[in-house]
Order: sequence, then C-alpha cells, then structure tokens
Amino acid sequence: MTLPLTSEATGSEQHDWRLVPAAVTVWGSAIVGLLLGWGWAVVGCLSAVAFATVLLLRPSSAGRWGAGAGLLGCGLLLSLFVLPTLRAAADDQLRAGASRGAAATLTVELRARPKPVFRPGFGGRRSGAVSVVVSARVVQATVAGRAVESTGRVLLTAPADSWSTLLPGQRVAADGDLVEADGGRLTVAVLRVRGPPEPVAAAPVWERMAQPLRAGLRDAAAVLDEEEAGLLPALTVGDTDLLPRQVVDEFTVAGMSHLLAVSGTNLAIVCLAVLLLLRALTFGPRTCAVGALCALVGFVVLVGTEPSVLRAGAMAAVGLAALALGRERAVIPALATAVITLVVIDPELAVSFGFVLSVLATAGLVLLAPRWADALAARGVPRGLAEALAVPAAAHVVTAPVVAGMAGQMSLVSVVANLVVAPVVAPATVLGVIAALLAPWWTTGAELAVRLAGPEVSWLVFVGRQAAGIPGASMSWPTGWGGGILLAGITAVVLVALRRRALRVAIGLGLTVTLVVAIPVVVIEPGWPPPGWSVVACDVGQGDAIVLATGEPERAVVVDTGPQPTAIDDCLDRLGVSSLALVVLSHLHADHVGGLAAVLADRQVAAVAVGPARQPDWAWDEVRDRTARAGVPLVALTAGQRLRWPGLWIEVLSPSARAPLPASEADGTEINDASLVLAADTAVGRVLLTGDIELAAQASLLESGQNLAADVLKVPHHGSRYSLPEFLAAVRPKLALISVGADNRYGHPDRRTIAALDQGASAVARTDTGGDTAVVAGDRAPRAIGRGRSPPGRRQDGRGRTGRPSGGNQSDDPSPTTA
Repeated sequence: MTLPLTSEATGSEQHDWRLVPAAVTVWGSAIVGLLLGWGWAVVGCLSAVAFATVLLLRPSSAGRWGAGAGLLGCGLLLSLFVLPTLRAAADDQLRAGASRGAAATLTVELRARPKPVFRPGFGGRRSGAVSVVVSARVVQATVAGRAVESTGRVLLTAPADSWSTLLPGQRVAADGDLVEADGGRLTVAVLRVRGPPEPVAAAPVWERMAQPLRAGLRDAAAVLDEEEAGLLPALTVGDTDLLPRQVVDEFTVAGMSHLLAVSGTNLAIVCLAVLLLLRALTFGPRTCAVGALCALVGFVVLVGTEPSVLRAGAMAAVGLAALALGRERAVIPALATAVITLVVIDPELAVSFGFVLSVLATAGLVLLAPRWADALAARGVPRGLAEALAVPAAAHVVTAPVVAGMAGQMSLVSVVANLVVAPVVAPATVLGVIAALLAPWWTTGAELAVRLAGPEVSWLVFVGRQAAGIPGASMSWPTGWGGGILLAGITAVVLVALRRRALRVAIGLGLTVTLVVAIPVVVIEPGWPPPGWSVVACDVGQGDAIVLATGEPERAVVVDTGPQPTAIDDCLDRLGVSSLALVVLSHLHADHVGGLAAVLADRQVAAVAVGPARQPDWAWDEVRDRTARAGVPLVALTAGQRLRWPGLWIEVLSPSARAPLPASEADGTEINDASLVLAADTAVGRVLLTGDIELAAQASLLESGQNLAADVLKVPHHGSRYSLPEFLAAVRPKLALISVGADNRYGHPDRRTIAALDQGASAVARTDTGGDTAVVAGDRAPRAIGRGRSPPGRRQDGRGRTGRPSGGNQSDDPSPTTA
C-alpha cells in the first residue's frame, strides 16, 4: 500500500524545517547521555538553550525565530524530563546489588509481552524457546534481605512455561539473582528468575480483552499449513511464537524481516482501510478522521501497548497526517514532533534500532519517494508503477545502513522482493485483523477470513524463499555503528553521483560489467561444489548432516539433518540437490533431526529411515508427524540390510532389531549408542558413518568381528572424548570428517581424539574450521575440500530451490519394514 505521491497530493510548498534542530538536539542529547553518562546530556541541554537565546535575540526571519523557540522548548524538556530519567537510572540502588550478583526479590510491572529466546536443540534437548526475556519496571525491591529504593527498569530472564502468558501492565513478584545489565540503556539490572511468577495485580482491562483476540487469531490460523499459520499472526500482530525458524532466516536474507514485526505500516494499513470504508459509506471528513483514529487506538490495544508498538503508532500517525493534509509543509514538523515526544517519554528509544528505522523510513517516504516517483513518471513510467517502485526503493535506501550495521549483512534483493509482495501485505493484514476480531465469537467466520488470507501469506513465503535462494541475495557487511556509517556514506556518494549524467552512465557501465563477470562466476561456474564430490559433511553447527552422492544428477542420500532447518537446506541448495533417494536419521537426538522439516518441505523425498531406537519420545512423535504430513514413507533399518543406487551402496552394520532398545527414560549415552552405523561404498572408497556411538557401541562393533576398515570415517559424536583408540585403529581411515559447531560449549572435538587420529596418520577435516567439507578422489587417498565458513542463514552462492513437492517413492528406493 502506498500513499499518494503526486505533486498535487504533496503540494508545492517547501518543507518546514524549523523543528528539526530541536528534534536532533533532543535525540542527540539522549544518545550521548545513555552512552557516555547523563552529564553529557546536560551539555546538550545547555547548548540548546544557548543557541535558542542567540536565535531569539537576533531573529532575521520567522524561520530563525521558530527554530529558536523550538530549541528553547526542547532545552526545557531535556532538563525537566530526560535528564532526571537518565540520572535516576544511573544512580539506581539495584546496580550495586547487580555488581555483586546478589539474590533479590522484585515486584515488577511488565512493560511488554515476554519474548521467547530460541535455543537450538542438542542431544535429547529439543530446540525451541525454553526461556523468555521480558522488560519490566520495578515497584518494590529486596536485595540480600534488605529493602532498597528503586523504580528502575529491569530485564527478566525466566522459564517460558510459567512466564510466557503474562501481559503488559501485569504486576508480579519474582525471586532470582541479579546480574549487571549492558551499558547504553536505562535498564539497571538483569534478574535471572528461578521459578514461576507470583501474581500481585492483574493486567489492565484492555490487555485482558485483547489477549483472547490474539489467541483466537493463532487458533484460527491453524487451518493453514505450518509456515502460513505461523506467518499470519506475525504479519498481523507481531506474534512470531509459531513461526518456523527457516521462514525467519529467509525473510532476513530477502530483506523482508520488517513484515514480521508490528510497524507503522501495519497501523497505517488498518487506519487507511477504515478510512476508505467510511468514505465509501459517504461519511464526512471529521467522522472519517475520528474513525481512523479509533482504528489506530484499537489496533494498538490489539497488538499490545508496549513501547515498540506505541512508537509504531506515532510514526503511523505521521504518515496519516501526510495523507490527510496533503501538504509537505506539515509532514516534517509532524515527524520532528513525534521524535521529540517519543524520546522525552522514553529516552532509551534514542539508541533503539527500531526507532531509528521507523524515523528513517517515514522520512524516506515523505522526502524521497515523491520526488523519485515524479522523476520516473516524467520519463514515461506509468504513475502507479512509478509510485510502487519509489516507495520500497526510498525505504530501502534510507534504512539499509542501519539494517546492515545491525545484522552484519546487506540484502541485495530487498527492493524487488518488497515490490512484488507489496500488493498482498495490506489485504493479508486486514483479513488477519478481521479474523482476530471474529475468533472469540464466531470461529467459522474467523477461519473463513484466514482462508481468504491464505493465498496472500503463501505468496509471502514463496517470495521470501525464492529471493533468499538467489545467488548473492545478501552480502556480509561490518557490524555496529561503524558499518552503518560506512554504508550511509557510500549511499550518499552514489545518490549525489546519480544526479550527473556522466556519472550515471559510468555507474551503469560498472554495474553491467560486474553483472557480466559475476553471474557466470557465481551461477554458471560456481566454485562449489567441487567436481566429482562423493561425500559432503554440511556445516550445520553443532550437529550432523552428511550428503552422499547417488550417481544420479541432483539426487542424493542424506544421513542426519542437523539441529535446525536453514543450515541443511542451504547446504543442499549449494550442492544443487533437488531430490533425496533416502533420508536416514541415525538416532533421534535434536542435533540430528532438527532440520527434517526443511528437507521434507523443499525437496522430493522418497523415504525417511530410522533405526530401532524410538527415544526421546518428543522427537519420535515429531518425526512421525512430519513424515505423515509430507506423505513420505517412514521405514526402519536394521543390521544386515543393504541398499543400492547407481553410484552408491549402503550396508547397515548396527544395531540389530534384536538389540535392546532404550527405555523412554534412557539417558543420552544409551540413545547415542543406539545410533545406526552405516558403511557406504562410494566413488572415493568406503565411508563409515557412525552417528554418535560411544564406548559401549564401539566395543560391541569391535567384538562383532565385522570389517570396520574404511577410507573415510565420520568421527563418532562430533569428535568427543568417548572414542576408543582401538576402534579408531580398527577403522584406519585415511580421512576423518568431524562434524562440529564452531566455539561449541561441549569441548568438541576432544584433543585426545584428534591425537589418536593423528597417531593413525589420518588427515582430519572439520566443519567448524572448513565449513561444508566435500570428499573427492585424490592421487593416493580421498581428499577433503572445505568451502569455507559463512554466517548462518545467508545464501551467498547457493542455487535456488526447485520448488518440487515432497513425497512419492522411486522404483529403486529401499522399502524396508515400515517403522
């Protein structure tokens, strides 16, 4: 949805900049006060008063008098509101308790809804949110048994099961240990909560009324597929709890992550929908304005009256003012007033990336987009298309430096991706709001609204996935303010250069040459994968994912899928694998099955195979549910079975079906020892895949008398210390692959295991140092080629997905006993 950007709509008046110096002074004073100490904000306050005095005593124009009056008013606001807030936070008594890690009991009022903290799975611990973080204001505090005075802000880290349903404005008591908070914020301490909250006072009535609406939207969205069901609440009310991690990563790469949080765009869409409806019903201007205002307030209540939403509401109000007034002259003062008001109310917003993005996006909309739309229209581009191109381009240009500095990457497909999804964002949002309003009273109507929104959110998922899969969709960039300032400088130079025809031609030629050179290098002749690869250990972090070539184009066997969806999906994309003859799960620990959802969603999969073990229970239930929904057979493998493809033979060495299975309460070692052990005959020789087997299972294999010798060994359990030297000596690998996460907290790989491999003259390749690691034939032994590590969630040189549906069997696929 775009605002009218014609010169008639914006008027011919010049911008009114008189309040901008005041807004910059307030914003800058709050920044230096937070980052350097509240005393520096005093300097900003005194500077504002001094400049105001000069301008008021020697006014040469009405503009200078207005700027002076604005600066004087802001100096007063800084001294009356911002400075006391900064000083109170700096001197808060909880800071002393936090510095020594004291135990505390706090009664707090929540400022926002608890935010889940995602944790990747490992071993029997499933991935997901087991804890939440919530911002709160202290009402009463007891530290080390003594009452202390505090009204400061604290951050609570607490168990998700008992804290996730709390609401903003609710008062609770909690016990825990204090920890020092990060600097540059108003937060005075962090409380690591030990147990459930003790209710003290209920949330405000409007929050209690809105909660069933949000829950109803989530329930109604369940009629859609998993990804769409998670995306609709995120798009509508910023509820990302059910959104798959893969979608989040893809939207980040595609530059569409702003759609997953409530922003001024959401509020503007809802308000404009109400405004257009009232106009269609022939109501007058005042009634329409009141109706739009009521919609704005109602939507803020629905989403939650937390700081980020109130900020978005203020920015939406500025956008609506631009639309309603149709005057450029009124927009800049409105934006400056919003900045001043928000920073005075909450000085911490001054250093909030979200606040910076909101201000810049709004400024880009009102300052750049109309001019760019006019320029395109003057060159023959249809007005509607010109506006559609100008709005996302302007928003991207002004916000890209902040996004790049914040995320450490810059999306190169953002403008196009946001352009092609723009037509569906507004209807999907409006239908999501309708579903939320209907859900508590009319389930059928809510589900109908959700189904109508289904095609729109499916389009969003599709575009995000395809955009993220484009080679070079994003590029790494220096993080922090330095990276943001660097990109801002480059952007400014380019924009200035584009104003000159000669420089425009030079830049165009440069881009053309770059594309001509880069596309063949990245797409036609990519450096990865190396020709003739037979085995690839994917860099999936702390987990396992091994890809075996079958000798058929774009077809492979996967053994384990890593701890989360994006990494294995990216690895298969980079290898150009579109079809899987078999997915083997060596055992059901989270770091081996976490990526199964992405594998089933994006590729044709003939079957999923498991061993005799069925623990942990949650993982077994999840595997059965995912394969059933994908229509993929779930089969069992046991010792002695052999599987064959044109260029690949696999034999199952252990465990046997008669082996005792771990009980439901089995510990991690028992489950590890029940891993499937496979011997694969490949073009590079014999490959032994060992899952996470530990000492007992390795000893059992040695006692079985089986031939364990192999050219390539996937080292058991990420190279942990639980590897028998006798087992490694029996295998005698020429090449040892260790699938392990960088800087993991488990100490993998263990130095003793590495020493044992070195003693056996084995070459060692690790995914934590080499990234995706391919095995190819060498002159005398298999050779490992590492792709190099890249930040997770980025598709820098991967090939796009095929989009083929999953499911279905192939004639040469194994069909062992159904699990």
